[in-house]
Amino acid sequence: MAEPQLDRIAELIAPLRIEPGERVRLRRDHDPGYTAGLDRHRDGEDLLQRGVALLADHQARLAAESTRGVLVVLQALDAAGKDGTIRHVMSGVNPQGVRVHSFKVPSAEERAHDFLWRYSGRLPARGEIAIFNRSHYEEVLVVRVHPELLDQEHQPPAPRGKELWQRRFRAINEWERQLTEDGFHIVKLFLNVSKDEQRKRLLARIDEPAKNWKFSASDLAERKHWADYQRAYADMLAHTSTKHAPWYVIPADHKWFARIAAAAVIADTLIGIDPQYPTLDRKGRRELRQFRGALEKG
Repeated sequence: MAEPQLDRIAELIAPLRIEPGERVRLRRDHDPGYTAGLDRHRDGEDLLQRGVALLADHQARLAAESTRGVLVVLQALDAAGKDGTIRHVMSGVNPQGVRVHSFKVPSAEERAHDFLWRYSGRLPARGEIAIFNRSHYEEVLVVRVHPELLDQEHQPPAPRGKELWQRRFRAINEWERQLTEDGFHIVKLFLNVSKDEQRKRLLARIDEPAKNWKFSASDLAERKHWADYQRAYADMLAHTSTKHAPWYVIPADHKWFARIAAAAVIADTLIGIDPQYPTLDRKGRRELRQFRGALEKG
């Protein structure tokens, strides 16, 4: 790949990355309307298509190599554009090599296990890309904003509050480190939408008949906890962005830019992995020549 293209990807995503130990102040330091100086009509479609092409090429090689996998974690508040991001960014890849898992309210069986149990069973196989549409981070976000949910997990008596979240942060970091050491790369994307843009998108779900099905009264109920979620996300980003699995805060007020940025981060990860098509040894090449000869004879 041409070096200028690699440099452009690196330049685009660098401001979005949360460095380990960085203090995260979403409202002050991460503008949901940021577009890196790009123009939607001049730059948007071309950059997205190039990102999609990069992903398709590297995903095919990842599947053929079949030794490493990629987990993409998508977290966001309601109406931030997770589904659209998945649909557009992954539009060029082979669906056989990509699996999307949307995690809803945990079942009774899932609540009876440790908080990472239900996510472990949905991890990618070697050669695959798995996308978590919401993820194990719900266990330090929704549960934190709604602590009454902890009562449903039947945990043994133990301190809650800050100590609980610190324990879970440590458990998540250790789990992700073990995965990366075993060949599974983790891409973590937080789609950062503003409160005003969320309001507009929720109104569109009410006003546009084709979007009515998307609207849920729970969206409004959760919106009342906006400030609590902002604090929970900031704390989560600060404590779980690590060298082996960093977070990227994707500005999401402009859907076209969010898709470009998400594609760039995933492509950068796959470029770093640099998967290769398997090559045959001398014996394998000799056998292929024999097979070719047999086919040419009819």
